[in-house]
Amino acid sequence: MRAPRKEPIVKWRAATLVAAALLACSEDAVEPETGFPVALFSVESVDLRERIQATGELRAVEHAEVAAEVVGRVTEILVDEGSRVEAGTEIMAIDPERRSLERDSAKAGVDEAAAQLRDAKRDHDRVRDLFQKNVASQEQLDGAETDHKLARSRLLAAEARFGVQARALRDARVTAPFSGYVGTRMVSRGEYVQPGQALFELVALDPIEVEFRVPEVDSGRVALSQVVGVELAPFPEEVFVGTVDFVSPTIDPVSRTLRVKALLENPEGRLRPGLFAKVDLGISNRDGVAMVPEEAVLHRADGAVVFLMQEDDRVERRVIETGLHHDGMIEVTAGIEPGDRVVSRGQAWLTDGQRVTPRDRSGTLATRSLPPVAEEGDGERAANLP
Repeated sequence: MRAPRKEPIVKWRAATLVAAALLACSEDAVEPETGFPVALFSVESVDLRERIQATGELRAVEHAEVAAEVVGRVTEILVDEGSRVEAGTEIMAIDPERRSLERDSAKAGVDEAAAQLRDAKRDHDRVRDLFQKNVASQEQLDGAETDHKLARSRLLAAEARFGVQARALRDARVTAPFSGYVGTRMVSRGEYVQPGQALFELVALDPIEVEFRVPEVDSGRVALSQVVGVELAPFPEEVFVGTVDFVSPTIDPVSRTLRVKALLENPEGRLRPGLFAKVDLGISNRDGVAMVPEEAVLHRADGAVVFLMQEDDRVERRVIETGLHHDGMIEVTAGIEPGDRVVSRGQAWLTDGQRVTPRDRSGTLATRSLPPVAEEGDGERAANLP
């Protein structure tokens, strides 16, 4: 079988190369595109009027799990869960009768030690008089002085034991350390508890605070005593007024946010810890903000990146700092200025210093220039372009 003839294909390829070479040498030919096709965007300067808002959570100003300070059996529970109590109100008792007996025993020990001290003092005074009359020896005087000191030490020890037992009696009656509401109760009457074991939860609800975070770019717009509005899901028709009472001295290095707290009056106890809150800090006016399209910004390991167009039709890879996102645009706080041109399409595969050819959205060249003077070899290069 005869092999198929390839002459027409060879002739067609040769004709194509010749035509391309002639086109490159023609006076009317346009300079071929040599850069990667991209779309450009001129960085805009925008005057922003924005409402600064944040999300947070209601928290109790004071919240404690009151624990037992003495060992013993819970003998009384005087306040139910959910009840409001004032500071110092007795909530429960841990066998105070036993603690009272131990205190009385310690008091008897104090009385006994005090009597022994009086006897030791009389003996010491008598031996000292006899020693001055050369009737008692130095050894007898030294012994009397030692007995007197020991008796004084025993009295001090007895008084300390009495103080411990008196404190234990006070601790056996567990009271509220501050005014608030009794939350969860962890023990029941008759239960044997150990020191450090949680007994009940106490929560103060008036005032209550909302804790929230604002972005780093808005951190300079928050100040102590600033009034904020707070919206809560259970009360959709109301806006609660709070006052900023805490602004963190540092920015969180991970989230790049500022922690803020504001106090809200809550006399009726309607606002409860744990509620999700929307916080409104008011209107902010900022002029001359640099904005670029979201698609122009690439997120890489070293941060947000754009490709900046240079005069020689090459691009520079530039790391930027971003701020507010608004209507498909991103605020640029550092790295580029209004009027700079950045690549908005086609930048995903670019590298630093790469030559590019700007195109408009229809795909045609954004700018055209006159062809350069033909040099030797230009026709060959043009013919080899894809």
